[in-house]
Amino acid sequence: MRNDDTAPSPWGALFSGWGRDVAIAGMFLTRLPFRAKGDIATSDLADAGRAFPLIGVLVGGFGGGALMGVAELDLHPLACAFIGLAVAALVTGGLHEDGLADVVDGFGGGADKTSKLRIMRDSRIGAYGVLALVFSVGIKASIIAGLPGPGMAAGALLGAAVMSRGILPMMMYIMPMARSDGLAAGAGRPLGSSAVVAFFIGALFVWSILGFKIALLALIAAMISAVVMGMLAHRQIGGYTGDVLGATQQVTEISVLMMAGAFAL
Repeated sequence: MRNDDTAPSPWGALFSGWGRDVAIAGMFLTRLPFRAKGDIATSDLADAGRAFPLIGVLVGGFGGGALMGVAELDLHPLACAFIGLAVAALVTGGLHEDGLADVVDGFGGGADKTSKLRIMRDSRIGAYGVLALVFSVGIKASIIAGLPGPGMAAGALLGAAVMSRGILPMMMYIMPMARSDGLAAGAGRPLGSSAVVAFFIGALFVWSILGFKIALLALIAAMISAVVMGMLAHRQIGGYTGDVLGATQQVTEISVLMMAGAFAL
């Protein structure tokens, strides 16, 4: 956490430190070779929450770029979609997909909070988790493949990657933590201003990429998805964990893609 002796002005706090925040977010959320100056602790991740959607730009950019590149080879749109999603997963190391699988295994297989959290921490994946990943990737790929042209497909992939990460700091700010250890507990709680900035960065990117109508519907769908995931997590385990954040990213990403697939011309 930042502990500066001299408190910056509101404008200074808004515009300063972005390079470090992007580097810290990139170190935790991707496999890309990010490096931040100074000592880095897990607690720095909450402060870097405002940069989460910018990491989404990188992830979606790599995935969308790969999709458009292989589209030049006249591959089937579904193959292009799978390749784009695969590249995006390689950039993140499958971080969020792992969270989705763990959450579905835990929520579906645990009898109480303790057992659910124990299953979620287990590195092994169960049948529920496998099915969740199959359905998640399949739904995303089929939606992307059905969009009109590789440009729109890449744009939807990019917009979904950005918005789904831009909403996570708000969940971290609002919800309690489900346990006192782990990545989420170590990261801490972001400032409310950081969560708001992250959300609006995501919203602006979606609007600029997909247009006003789809962006508005995508934002509504993303917020509903995040609220539903939050309510489910609160009922199942009393709050959020890093896995819950990953699962929320995946579900929100699907909801944004659904709006693009349903209303793209």
